[in-house]
Amino acid sequence: MDTGVFVRSFSEQLDDSEMIWHRDRNDRTIKVLEGSGWKFQYDNKLPFEIKEGDVFSVDAYEYHRLLKGNTKLVLQIWENNNE
Repeated sequence: MDTGVFVRSFSEQLDDSEMIWHRDRNDRTIKVLEGSGWKFQYDNKLPFEIKEGDVFSVDAYEYHRLLKGNTKLVLQIWENNNE
């Protein structure tokens, strides 16, 4: 299993229509590097606020989404290639 690491940024000015439910092909571990007021939501769960330093995981093909916050959001993502 290969692991890739990358950084992804989201602007606080993103249109809400871009914050859609989606699934990823691979398992991911996510660390919040910066951002304020952002929330993360798993399918069939209540959204929870994510803060700098938080680490959480998303399983491959699990529906999830972000809810826009007050500042730019920067995430470090470790992706395990399941294929």
